Amino acid sequence: MPLPLSSPQTEPAETSPPTFVSPLRQLALQLAAMLVVLSLAWPYYGIGSKDLPWPQTAFAIGAIAALFASLTSQPWWWRIMHALFAPLAWSVSRLAIDPGWFLLLSIGLLLVYRGALTGQIPLYLSNRPTAAALAALTAEVHGLRFLDLGAGIGSVVNPLARERPDGRFTGVENAPATWLIGRLRTAGLANCDWRWGDIWQTDLAAYNVVYAFLSPAPMTALWQKVRQEMRPGSLFISNSFAIPDVEANSVTDVDDTRRTRLFCYRL
Repeated sequence: MPLPLSSPQTEPAETSPPTFVSPLRQLALQLAAMLVVLSLAWPYYGIGSKDLPWPQTAFAIGAIAALFASLTSQPWWWRIMHALFAPLAWSVSRLAIDPGWFLLLSIGLLLVYRGALTGQIPLYLSNRPTAAALAALTAEVHGLRFLDLGAGIGSVVNPLARERPDGRFTGVENAPATWLIGRLRTAGLANCDWRWGDIWQTDLAAYNVVYAFLSPAPMTALWQKVRQEMRPGSLFISNSFAIPDVEANSVTDVDDTRRTRLFCYRL
């Protein structure tokens, strides 16, 4: 059935991006563990003019950090990361690697995984079976205006735009390296608009199908934005991550090795 695109009765309310405090909390836990261990170790070894035993110190910091993570009810993977961070950092320091390589690696990771740092949205690439499933889900949508929030390298909008020359496809991405790759991949497609931008500042009212493959963290806030801005009858599709406490109108199982599921919500 065609999706109606009647004009909304009111202007969509502006939705602010959710505030993710978890990375700062984890950093605070690690710094607290470091302060506890060093405040106990430095006076003892400093008075005796002895060198600080860094292997034992690193493992002590890891143990205290893991304890703090447990006491603050952090997920199990954070507890493991806290336990291993200081020992691994000390081990890498023994390799005497030029600091410039760490700077280069950090810049490279930022260029690709900017969303993970700023919004707990890592880079997930949609595969070809998922693009085919999306094509089937939107096959009967007339006047298709499709938006991919966090479009990565264009692994969805690129094949869909080629298959549906009658539709209009937009991809929004804010990680520099992936944006550039997607821009190059979609440069020759007249019906594809590749944008640099923030998904929270993107107006959804102009689209009758919106697709997202993000993470569990932003789904509640994103659903609020979807409800405020998308028009009646339009379709929101989330790859793999369901909206908490909201029942999907339908769920499509994709025939791939990931066992991908597409959660479809009709506005």
